[in-house]
Amino acid sequence: MSKILDRQNLIARRQQWRRQGRRVVFTNGCFDLIHPGHVRFLHQARALGDVLIVAINSDRSVRQLKGPGRPILNEDERCEVLAALEVVDVVTVFDEPTPRDLIAVLLPDILVKGGDWPLDQIVGREEVEAAGGRVYSLPYLRGYSTTEIIKRILSRHDVLKRE
Repeated sequence: MSKILDRQNLIARRQQWRRQGRRVVFTNGCFDLIHPGHVRFLHQARALGDVLIVAINSDRSVRQLKGPGRPILNEDERCEVLAALEVVDVVTVFDEPTPRDLIAVLLPDILVKGGDWPLDQIVGREEVEAAGGRVYSLPYLRGYSTTEIIKRILSRHDVLKRE
């Protein structure tokens, strides 16, 4: 069974998990280049429940957020990499500016974002809390970001070109 689901199939799966009493954890982001910060965050998120859903921004929405040079990996590639991680149960793509509509229909038991997101700015918080769920901002691991990795690659590439 594929871990990469469209919205309709994910909604059906969520209903099944609800009937089974499984605690569903939801997070979202670009997840452009997977790095140790992502991996540690995903492990912490998964530890909060029984099922971890990762919703990624579509290529179009990543470009809107990060600029024309992003994403580095397209949405199919990002889905494939995330789905390969044992800690991730389901991956889906959202094309809207935020995942609010997806969160509102899924109503996960737990909504998590990285510590660079204050609780009052986490999209979907109101919907999840109104349904009795919990929202967490997990500790941010400094020194890891896709933007920093891209800068590191470019600076090393410049050094190699001069040699």
